[in-house]
Amino acid sequence: MQITNQIHLRNVRGDILGGLTAAVIALPMALAFGIASGAGASAGLWGAVLVGFFAALFGGTPTLISEPTGPMTVIMTAVIANLTASNPENGMAMAFTVVMLAGVFQIIFGVLKLGKYVTMMPYTVISGFMTGIGLILVILQIAPFLGQGSPSGGVIGTLQNIPNLLENINPLETILAVMTVVILYVVPRRYRQYCPPQLLALIAGTVVSLVFFGDVDIRRIGEIPTGLPSLQVPTFGANELRTMVIDAMVLGMLGCIDALLTSVVADSLTRTEHNSNKELIGQGLGNLFSGMFGGIAGAGATMGTVVNIQTGATSALSGIARASILFVVVVWAAPLTANIPLAVLAGIAFKVGLNIMDWGFLKRVHKISWKAAGIVYGVILLTVLVDLMVAVGVGIFIANVMTIDKLSELRSKSVKMVSDADDQIVLNDEEKQVLDLAGGRMLLFHLSGPMIFGVAKAISREHNAVNNYDVLIVDLSEVPILGVTSSLALENAIKEAIDEHHEVIIVGATGKVKHRLEKLGLAGLIPQHNWMGDRLYALQQGLGIVRSKQSQTYEASTINVDL
Repeated sequence: MQITNQIHLRNVRGDILGGLTAAVIALPMALAFGIASGAGASAGLWGAVLVGFFAALFGGTPTLISEPTGPMTVIMTAVIANLTASNPENGMAMAFTVVMLAGVFQIIFGVLKLGKYVTMMPYTVISGFMTGIGLILVILQIAPFLGQGSPSGGVIGTLQNIPNLLENINPLETILAVMTVVILYVVPRRYRQYCPPQLLALIAGTVVSLVFFGDVDIRRIGEIPTGLPSLQVPTFGANELRTMVIDAMVLGMLGCIDALLTSVVADSLTRTEHNSNKELIGQGLGNLFSGMFGGIAGAGATMGTVVNIQTGATSALSGIARASILFVVVVWAAPLTANIPLAVLAGIAFKVGLNIMDWGFLKRVHKISWKAAGIVYGVILLTVLVDLMVAVGVGIFIANVMTIDKLSELRSKSVKMVSDADDQIVLNDEEKQVLDLAGGRMLLFHLSGPMIFGVAKAISREHNAVNNYDVLIVDLSEVPILGVTSSLALENAIKEAIDEHHEVIIVGATGKVKHRLEKLGLAGLIPQHNWMGDRLYALQQGLGIVRSKQSQTYEASTINVDL
């Protein structure tokens, strides 16, 4: 029985079991991310419910589990901190409005079918900013890890206050945080599918705090309101509008990247193919409704998705089941979370930050390429100390410039100017013979492959290297793409040849390449009969022109001698 293209009832048991397991993992993560963001545990739980439900119902990856994630929480933390600092009265409402706007941007990206372009960025940049985000999450947990409230100023403020934080450490809360991290590391892999370490750490930390430290003042979550959340009215501030729009774009873009990268992981495990544009629409609807009802932003979560698939889920019914289970917890069982120590949640978030960091690539990137290592570490520093958008923009720019430089160097080798038969260009025997008979008076300008803008310099260099000839044959039969910059360089070479009274023949220009040259006005400079489709025929015609000019030169010299 098929309900939609993603939800079917052929595997109800597997989907329900996958959703239940994903919900168990999501509960401590949602609490931890809600507290870490500054919006509160309730906002984390509602984000897990609403993003998960709508992304599963309307998304394009059947087994994807969506919820608040480490990267999204890092940006959410900065958004809340900045807006509440500039507008204490309405800052939190504006932060939820940013989540709504981020969802709207994601929907627009999906409608415009930009999904396939979202993850088209160099891995060095992805690795750098994901590692930077993980590092930010780790740094932001230092204060709660040591049993204190987070200082103002975000990452920089925390780093500046480390001496003060260490001086005022709360040993009991730090013990709980350390115990949490140890549990997350030591639970054997074979038991993790039966008892998620995050839930085990949450329960163990809470029990230990109540049994052994029950009479000590330890910071805890406190009571979470039960029942349905209140509707958040979109709130804008005149002074904060520009910041809100930029933050929403950053949050939306990061959510797209986070979700689609996880979708690729899901594809590899299920041997299916997700619909990236539909997934962006689903993610956008999830974040739109999450912000509307006081939840933090979310995206596709790798851990929850992998566990969901490994437990047996095959359709979006698993994501809907997970959201429904969490909904029941939030509406009726939220008071049970009141005694959870904040230090335990800090330990969970701390471990998530360490997991986000791309340790495998960091260990070997310098062995692969020092330039790549420079991009990775540069993006990390910019992400942590400056801004995520700046880090990604600078990283992509530098990586693309380096890539274009390599491609240009490679493509430049495909620009050849020869006047006699040699091994630089593959010619058949007849073509070699004709070229040799020209005695160096006929130049074959051979281009092959895509002529990107970086090749323009090679075109000019090759043409300027030779001046003494009668006929220039431009062979474009192996050029599928002629970029604007390269076409202008080629135009200059042809015009210079014509100005020097050399004959120019174009060979093999078809389709868009010929259309581009005609748009440049070369059709008016080069006679129609000099636009040819066969290289051998062009060489033969060129040889005829060379001999004709030689004959004219000989007759002129004879007349001068007679005179």
